[in-house]
Amino acid sequence: MPRLNLGGWVDSAVNFLQSHLSWLFDAITQVVNGMYDGINAVLDAPQPLLFAGILAVIAWWLRGLSAGVLAFVGFALIDSIQLWDDTMSTLSLVLVAAIVTLVVAIPLGIWAARSKTVSAVLRPVLDFMQTMPAMVYLIPGIIFFGVGVVPGIIATIVFSLPPGVRMTELGIRQVDGELVEAAEAFGTTPRNTLMRVQLPLALPTIMAGINQVIMLSLSMVVIAGMAGGGGLGGAVYRAIGNVDIGLGFEAGISIVVLAMYLDRMTGALSRQVSPLGRRALAKAKAAGGGLKIWNYRPQPVVAIVGVVVLAVVAGSMNMFGSSGSDAVSGAKDVGKGKKISLGYIPWDEGVASTFLWKELLERRGFTVDARQYEAGALYTGMAGGQIDFETDSWLPTTHAQYWAKYKDKLEDMGSWYGPTSLELSVPSYVKDVNSLEDLKGKGSEFQNRIVGIEPSAGETGILKDKILKEYGLDGEYKVVDGSTPGMLAELKRAYAKKEPIVVPLWSPHWAYNTYDLKKLKDPKGVWGKGDGVHTLARKGFASDNAEVGKWLKNFKMDEKQLTSLEAKIQSTGKGKEQDAVRAWLKENPGLADKWTPVGA
Repeated sequence: MPRLNLGGWVDSAVNFLQSHLSWLFDAITQVVNGMYDGINAVLDAPQPLLFAGILAVIAWWLRGLSAGVLAFVGFALIDSIQLWDDTMSTLSLVLVAAIVTLVVAIPLGIWAARSKTVSAVLRPVLDFMQTMPAMVYLIPGIIFFGVGVVPGIIATIVFSLPPGVRMTELGIRQVDGELVEAAEAFGTTPRNTLMRVQLPLALPTIMAGINQVIMLSLSMVVIAGMAGGGGLGGAVYRAIGNVDIGLGFEAGISIVVLAMYLDRMTGALSRQVSPLGRRALAKAKAAGGGLKIWNYRPQPVVAIVGVVVLAVVAGSMNMFGSSGSDAVSGAKDVGKGKKISLGYIPWDEGVASTFLWKELLERRGFTVDARQYEAGALYTGMAGGQIDFETDSWLPTTHAQYWAKYKDKLEDMGSWYGPTSLELSVPSYVKDVNSLEDLKGKGSEFQNRIVGIEPSAGETGILKDKILKEYGLDGEYKVVDGSTPGMLAELKRAYAKKEPIVVPLWSPHWAYNTYDLKKLKDPKGVWGKGDGVHTLARKGFASDNAEVGKWLKNFKMDEKQLTSLEAKIQSTGKGKEQDAVRAWLKENPGLADKWTPVGA
């Protein structure tokens, strides 16, 4: 049967929409970004402990004293592990997505409940939306809206919309038909029947749908993190990419605290707004039982007093905190607080150079935001102008596909290191395997696999499309996609057990100093000549930031400098990259002023 080119048709449709409706996507981006920035500004405004207290008072009012205490402890824990800002970013993302979703879902649910035709049409559409893997929505989202919070929010809206529609329709349809008929018999208009009979009685089911929308929105935070949405999703994505168990656990605990709070509060709120729920609460209160102090819920006036007291306490605690950060003054303050965004993929030289430039620019007065991306999202973000520059493009070979696609929207600031090399490597204790040709017929020794890195990496593409085919290995070996840190963790495990393993590496890399490895020879020259490590920037970056553009174009590192910086980052530990850079710059005085010179 001939292949149906469905993917090509979808690509053509996406390209058509991108070409003809870019104005609409820009408008949506502005609206969503405005909503997100506004909500995030409100959530970030109070001191963490004060806002934790406000959330605790809300929990106390809705569910009782024990819920309030647990809420405060949970959010104080988030603050203590320094993930408060990420949590507020995630909460902002969830609220924006939930608000937009409910504005669309509830009217659609009402329409579907009042029309069997609409219900029949919507049902397969909702099935499609809910069963399609959520990550798929991110691909057109990045193309249409760039990187950042917007594609993550759009993907979240599409994924969480179905339960909101379904539960609204279900709640209205479950209302007793005799009540509706009685209302109509007394001359009640359809609108009043809906507003005064059907919706009040359907509120418990509708609120359950709202709860599901919020929970599904929260489940999408990691997806949003992959698109540069930041927040706890970004922290989880960094932890996955770097195999950082500690950060992953901390971010996971923060998501659990936020999820439990939102779930319990929406559940309690449904009982407050529903007539049936208020009746059940009144009966429970009349029955009594249990420890009354834990079940006591304050009146609004008491809640306001609690918020004021918390504000005073939080303010007094802040008086003893740090007075500020290290300010940049005088001739060194070139940036004057101007924001620059950096992107990177978790390759060691990319991490090292990115955090090096983050530190250098901050010393010159710039505000720098550095975020981890997949290679495809990184290049798309730069081409769209959301990311200013990145320092780890391997050209002309490894990242050739991205350069060919986006070169008209990017600026090449030049190579700061080279030449490099790509290779497959095995531990030295693996005998009789010294070249790529030697791998043939020995797949069983390596479990018929090559432990790979990111599937979006250029080296992975060359390995799958060229190396395996040219050396007759494509039917014998499978490239296991993963991440660079994951590959290195597997190499460390296998090396400790003296097990055979073959991995893609590149030079320079600190692994060659840590382990005794053999670079497999490439007699056919399929890997190609060594690349240079280039800095690429969005179009117009150098003209917008003339001084920074000049620094980047003149920037060079030799092998000793780069490998020693990578080693310092490795020894300092995950999550402390900038601390490692600062320590390394102290050990190499003069380099910061050489790379970012300023006038007297």
